[in-house]
Amino acid sequence: MLMPEISKLGHVALITPDLEKSLWFFRDVLGLEEVERKDGTIYLKAWGDFEHHTLSLKAGDTASVDHIGWRTKRPEDVENFATLLQTAGTNVQWIEAGQEAGQGKAIRFKLPSQHSFEIYYDIEKPLAEEDRRSVLKNQRYKSWNRGVSPRRIDHVNLSTSMDPGVIHNWLSENLGFKLREYIKIENGPVVAGWMSVTNLVHDVAVMGDPQAVTPNRFHHLAYWLDNSQDVLRACDILRENGIEFHGPGKHGITQALYAYVLDPGSGHRVELFTGSYLIFEPDWEPVEWTEKDMAVGLTYWGQEIDPVKYPVNSHTTEG
Repeated sequence: MLMPEISKLGHVALITPDLEKSLWFFRDVLGLEEVERKDGTIYLKAWGDFEHHTLSLKAGDTASVDHIGWRTKRPEDVENFATLLQTAGTNVQWIEAGQEAGQGKAIRFKLPSQHSFEIYYDIEKPLAEEDRRSVLKNQRYKSWNRGVSPRRIDHVNLSTSMDPGVIHNWLSENLGFKLREYIKIENGPVVAGWMSVTNLVHDVAVMGDPQAVTPNRFHHLAYWLDNSQDVLRACDILRENGIEFHGPGKHGITQALYAYVLDPGSGHRVELFTGSYLIFEPDWEPVEWTEKDMAVGLTYWGQEIDPVKYPVNSHTTEG
């Protein structure tokens, strides 16, 4: 049996206490395309995303993350992951085809930190309606149709009150993620790590936060913009809509240009992300940063992260 593999980040399912305001933010300001509404859930995607959705919004009493979805490389990988995870002692829940719009049979489970992940393979890739469809056959929707208009989903960032090194190891041993960069306290533990299953520097990051009230916190969801000018344009659009943001700036770790903004309907954080670098070396050695490097590592230049307005300790994940 081939070892099952994850191919990419698929989607993030957000719960929001103000569905209409969150929809306005993600659809009209950020410019994501609304794909479908089913059973109280609204499904959206960026114009360059091919899968049925990369974001879903559902109303709830408090802001949280229902689950984070990952697509496998092969259809049989879903069942093989279920077998391996159950053998390793992880409780696995089967999700029937169609329970999540556009998606086939899937499994959901929790990391040791209680972050809820979903794994699937079968997914619809619907064409856009004719009036929203790109003339390019290799693109679903018109680009720059509305708002910030990011091209695609990029990554998620999680935080935990647990030792994040435990989660890094679990993701590596059970799901095949590779550690790309990390922060280590001198003569102490690893406190943050950036991991991927693709050539990206990270598909997921996991950071430690001893002050977090639960071990399953969600820091942000990132959407990719093509270049730095797009991020600057996004800042203008956010300001014109009366939405505060943080940045722009550049990370040393990942080398990415960023701006952070909070969804006014839920407080969920979104990173508008570009630049960075790709990893093609099969023998890549993870890059170590220490607390002495943080003046360059977290903010290479630009506006530093405000720990009051943009704390590591954000919303919880459920499932």
